[in-house]
Amino acid sequence: MDNIYYTDERNAQIVISLLKANNIRYVVTSPGTTHMCFVGSIQHDPFFKVFSCVDERSAAYMACGMAEESGEPVVITCTGATASRNYYSALTEAYYRKLPIIVITAHQGTDRIGHLLEQNIDRRRIPYDIAKLNVEAVYVKDERDEHYCTIEVNKAILECKRHGGGPVHINLFTRYSRNFMVKELPPVQIIRRYTAFDMLPELPAGRIAVFVGAHRLFSKKETQAIDDFCATHDAVVFCDHTSGYNGAYKVQSALCLGQQFTEFDVANIDLLIHIGEVSGDATSRKFNCKEVWRVNCDGEIRDTFGRLSLVFEMPERYFFEQYSQPGAENHSYYDACISLYKNIISALPELPLSTIWIAQQVAGGLPKGCNFHMGIWSSLRAMNYFEVSETKGNCNVGGFGIDGCLSTMIGASLCNPDRLYIAMLGDLAFFYDMNVLGNRHIGDNVRIILVNNGQGNEMRYSFSPATSLGKDGKLYMAASGHFGRQSKSLVKHYAEDLGYEYFSASTKEEFLKYKKHVLSEKHFDRPMIFEVFVAGEEDEEEAYQLITSIDKDKAVVFKKNLKTAVTSIVGEKGKRFIKSILKK
Repeated sequence: MDNIYYTDERNAQIVISLLKANNIRYVVTSPGTTHMCFVGSIQHDPFFKVFSCVDERSAAYMACGMAEESGEPVVITCTGATASRNYYSALTEAYYRKLPIIVITAHQGTDRIGHLLEQNIDRRRIPYDIAKLNVEAVYVKDERDEHYCTIEVNKAILECKRHGGGPVHINLFTRYSRNFMVKELPPVQIIRRYTAFDMLPELPAGRIAVFVGAHRLFSKKETQAIDDFCATHDAVVFCDHTSGYNGAYKVQSALCLGQQFTEFDVANIDLLIHIGEVSGDATSRKFNCKEVWRVNCDGEIRDTFGRLSLVFEMPERYFFEQYSQPGAENHSYYDACISLYKNIISALPELPLSTIWIAQQVAGGLPKGCNFHMGIWSSLRAMNYFEVSETKGNCNVGGFGIDGCLSTMIGASLCNPDRLYIAMLGDLAFFYDMNVLGNRHIGDNVRIILVNNGQGNEMRYSFSPATSLGKDGKLYMAASGHFGRQSKSLVKHYAEDLGYEYFSASTKEEFLKYKKHVLSEKHFDRPMIFEVFVAGEEDEEEAYQLITSIDKDKAVVFKKNLKTAVTSIVGEKGKRFIKSILKK
């Protein structure tokens, strides 16, 4: 029919676009209605070679023969009742022969499963050996749905050819749209994968940067490969304290990107090369990337920045060496980033006693070569604003929970008794994990900086959604009032009874009095706990606003922002506090 084009169901459009982008032409379809949006869209598209087969068992085996003969992936598609069950035998064959079959089954939606509605087969769990990967192409209602659907379909198509190939399953949701009037398919995000055996693509023109999430320490050869790459392409390496990179092109980006009222040109990047795992630097989401390449031996699709186009399944060192030229020395982008950081940090005003102020002091005094552990999330965020040299930073960003920070640090300290291990964390994280402090194996190389503000202040900062509850957010979200309500003796007695050297501070002067000793490079005869009491969440919020608003031209905006933020936290009681700040 001349008036039939493509369906208006966006998830089906995504599937069709990605099949075409990957040059997947062969389709064997069986009769039915639930997959009509997909089949009705491709049957008149001259790109596809569509074949009909009534029996799904035969259809799947036909696809096996076509895939074997052509060497290309083949699509099989069916409706939503028991039709898909008839694929099992042939898909088992395809699995063990590594034949690239893409199964597209139609589905009315997970919400309809289990309610005695006709033709609703539960395909959420399938036999292990009929598909390498099982994904859902959900019905698209918004941008978030579209991104999820696009990534999942990309994964499935790439997986059918990966590691020798094999069958994959896409469960395609539908609402039976009868609109087939879309003449051109909208653009879709296409992701491709390269291995070390492929001819690698050329780097795009423009500004290039590397972003490193949490990562083990890079070896000297790995660091040199990254440095050579940066020197060749005038690139930089954006890091936080968990990145494990200490090369010549390292840039701490959190302070610059964390500014609330200013956008900087250094954040505009044509190509961002993403390595490492989960990052605790949330400000990295402010990178304005045109394109992202992901480099990791796992070869998985990790679209952290929403602009992923290529995945390189290979060692990082190999990747960077392939794109480097010896003898190059370009660093103008690095110079611009460092200059910006220095300008901002030099304008930092005096901060109140707070997690961020403590981080400022600690960052400037950590013993060289120590192993430094940070709690989730305030301690990590605060430390990321400041540069730290010759120190390995660690944080449990994998699961991103407050539990286990102390135990992780203690475990690490047992591997190297001659090295200092220092942790900085908040009171909830400390008390959550304090039982490990009684472990008999703990050595004298352990030091703990406990920031005790009496609650989970992460949920009291103005950027937290929990502040919408006002003072009520203190009760359960921030869990205020536990563990002795900032008792001056609770941790002291516990620590000293366990044989720790204990210090405490409630003012900046007291902190600075003990700082040199706690951060000394010398080894003493006992582990240490240094408890710092922060008076109130007002000081924590003021410090956050000050460090993220270092822009004299935006002073008026900052004061309005500070007033709104603090009022939302402390209510009418905070008005006197606000006035005292604005006079400064």
